[in-house]
Amino acid sequence: MSKSLFEKIWEKHIVKTIDGGPSVLYIDKHLIHEVTSPQAFAGLNKRGIKVFRPKQIVATADHNVPTIDQDLPIKEELSRLQVDALIKNCAEYGIELYGLGHPFQGIVHVIGPELGITQPGMTIVCGDSHTSTHGAFGNIAFGIGTSEVEMVMATQCLLQSKPKLMRINVDGTLNKGVVSKDIILYIISLISASGATGYAVEFAGSAIRSLSMEARMTICNMSIEMGARCGMIAPDETTFNYMKGRLFAPKENEWNEKVSYWKTLFSDDDAIFDKEININAADIEPMITYGTNPGMGIGISKHIPALNEITEKEKPYFEKSLHYMDLQPGANIIGKKVDYVFIGSCTNSRIEDLRMVASFVKGKKKADNVQVWVVPGSKQVEKQAIEEGINKIFEEAGFNLRQPGCSACLGMNEDKIPAGKYCISTSNRNFEGRQGPNARTMLASPLTAAAAAITGEVSDVRELL
Repeated sequence: MSKSLFEKIWEKHIVKTIDGGPSVLYIDKHLIHEVTSPQAFAGLNKRGIKVFRPKQIVATADHNVPTIDQDLPIKEELSRLQVDALIKNCAEYGIELYGLGHPFQGIVHVIGPELGITQPGMTIVCGDSHTSTHGAFGNIAFGIGTSEVEMVMATQCLLQSKPKLMRINVDGTLNKGVVSKDIILYIISLISASGATGYAVEFAGSAIRSLSMEARMTICNMSIEMGARCGMIAPDETTFNYMKGRLFAPKENEWNEKVSYWKTLFSDDDAIFDKEININAADIEPMITYGTNPGMGIGISKHIPALNEITEKEKPYFEKSLHYMDLQPGANIIGKKVDYVFIGSCTNSRIEDLRMVASFVKGKKKADNVQVWVVPGSKQVEKQAIEEGINKIFEEAGFNLRQPGCSACLGMNEDKIPAGKYCISTSNRNFEGRQGPNARTMLASPLTAAAAAITGEVSDVRELL
């Protein structure tokens, strides 16, 4: 019987299916961080339960950590308490921790792939919604709640209902200045921030296959932003070439055996999907959001929708969103002055993202009215950026290269955008207050963000390339 990529992995991990109900799913890898794990460990302690398979858990500190002076004690009390709790719990339960000061520390969804921990065919969970990032390697990866974190710690299993299946095909050649972030922002603008609710989404087509692994991770990272349970891309030679030789990737004979299995992980020609969407890559231009959810996005040359283009049902939210952003229906967004540019997060903080930005800004200076924060996704990315001289390019351009962490993606640490200020951000969410109380966020690609940093306003990067 023909099967989709999702079904091949799902069925291999079923421990038991409850008649007419969910399945008990075995979890290959559990990633944890300082924010959603303390309550789970407390639950285990209260019940006197040990972690069932600590070797299948990897921990890091990322959400709440400062991105300057990481060698000093954390000033913010809640952050310090959470990081200290993670250190204590990992030591007590024998869990590998890549904490502050460790050469592998970084954003959980950056370090998994770069260390070779993330591998095709796996089930991967984490108490973080953007766990979908790891699906770029051809696995089922999704975020879970704190009670589920405790469940996986105790049993290495999880009770899950099988989602519906969607495939989104993007075919053709991308235009100048269009990168993977633009692809996913375009898709979300097309189907809305809830358009994939209840689905596992597979991304396919020639434009997807042409992407690097880091670009594919950006696509899968934001699948959650259209409501999907997870996002996936079938593994191929690009995947295997990226993985080979990484620290925790299989070696020698085991590598050959694994690759033989990984090559079976694709959707069969006549696999059935509940919904299928076809997109022409040539229709995509550099994207930017104007509202307060990732689905409120437009091509950089387009105008914000006018009121007569919005349904009566959507109008109240639309108007509330534009009031928060202090933008007008029907207006063009090009030329809008910006105050901050943030290049980072689990969406766009990898070495390719930093190289892309450095290549664009080399020899240029940032606008005087803009503060630019570049936050690498891991210590390894930071180290590589320094070795390649990217840090010098940023310094000469007036960009502030900080230390690894989630940073200004979310208002949970010290890197907050001040109230009322506009930030062009390469992160994944633009909700009200996401980057700080009353901060105004516009999501864009690293290239579009870099263009705003140089010009001081929303700009069409295609005119500057």
